[in-house]
Amino acid sequence: MVKEKEKAKFYSFLFRGGLGYYLWLSILGIGIVLGIFSYILQYKEGLIITGMRDPFPWGLYIANFVFLVGMAAAAVVIIIPAYVYHYEPFKDICIFGELLAACSIIMALLFVMVDLGRLDRFWHLIPGLGQFNLPSLMSWDVLVLWGYLLLNFLIPGYLLYCKYQNNAPNKKLLLPVIYLSIGWAISIHTVTAFIFSSLSTIDQAILAPRFLASAFTSGPAFLILILILVLQIIGQYTPLPIEKKTLYRLADILSVALFLNLFMLGSEIFLEFYTHSPHLARREYLFFGLNGHHAYVMPSWISITAQFCALLLLLSPRRHNLKILDISCILAFVGVWFEKGIGLIIFGFIPSIFGEIFEYKPSIPEIMITIGIWAFGLFIFTLLLKITIPIELGKLVVRNKEGITQKKRPKISGAIIK
Repeated sequence: MVKEKEKAKFYSFLFRGGLGYYLWLSILGIGIVLGIFSYILQYKEGLIITGMRDPFPWGLYIANFVFLVGMAAAAVVIIIPAYVYHYEPFKDICIFGELLAACSIIMALLFVMVDLGRLDRFWHLIPGLGQFNLPSLMSWDVLVLWGYLLLNFLIPGYLLYCKYQNNAPNKKLLLPVIYLSIGWAISIHTVTAFIFSSLSTIDQAILAPRFLASAFTSGPAFLILILILVLQIIGQYTPLPIEKKTLYRLADILSVALFLNLFMLGSEIFLEFYTHSPHLARREYLFFGLNGHHAYVMPSWISITAQFCALLLLLSPRRHNLKILDISCILAFVGVWFEKGIGLIIFGFIPSIFGEIFEYKPSIPEIMITIGIWAFGLFIFTLLLKITIPIELGKLVVRNKEGITQKKRPKISGAIIK
């Protein structure tokens, strides 16, 4: 009887909410349905319904894949201060960062799946079932993605289970897995950067550190937006164990990463124009247009401008204002999404190695599938937050046969490790 009541309470926390909660889930549900129908159309007709062609084989799908792998890797900027340098405030938000990383990897794998064109090829991406051609970079990329996904479900799942049971986790079991996830987080985006660097159209050694810098920009920016939203909605009714100074420290990391990303991007641009490198035509196409083709000139300048404005806001005296922090994070997120996602793909394929200019424009089904995958990832992340927050606050815990909490749990930091 007690177990049935606990199960009913669990589902009540997961599926009950206010009008805004149901409206948000409905919007995400509509996006998922549109994405499914668009993918059914793509599966029947083939990738010909997308904007991709032989001169431009990677499009919106791979652009989002690269961006989401970076968002997943960004969890390390919270884990390192929390567990290596024992910065206690960051332990309160580690679970949020790891759940965001797990959902980002799920979306990244879905983008790879839809880019394959045929579902019967996806099994090759499953370790133990698929055929891996090691030491191929593609094979390593798949292995590190699945491994990081497992780690980012295992760590927060174990921590939440311990909190739900009112028990402290075993440090000897937990800490080695956390340290492993730190190296794994860096590896997933480094391997992805090596794949791009191996292309003759991009071949830049600086790409790996720039990938990490952009990842440490987009991930914390999105997490700050989520945490501010949680504080503004839930914090009005229930005090949360998240202090504003935690957001400010995370914003400091974001500002340093954003500066490094812009600095390395500026170094690339200077070298290409100063030495007239083979990549100059691609950079000219993005910034000024080439041979009458200028579809991405304005988005490229908007991306760079958005990142600069975000950096200025993060360095301004009013950076601790939550509204200013919101705006700066949105600008950084959008700027990095284009510059590192679709902008990098365009840089690699326009013009082609034969000098051909094929201006890629995503088709409507392609955009709908992209929206559907993002909606699915946010839907999963929303449900995970909905059940994580009550456990964090001690509202959802195991009770004994008399229906009383087993023991009163003191206020402990997010990971229950001091």
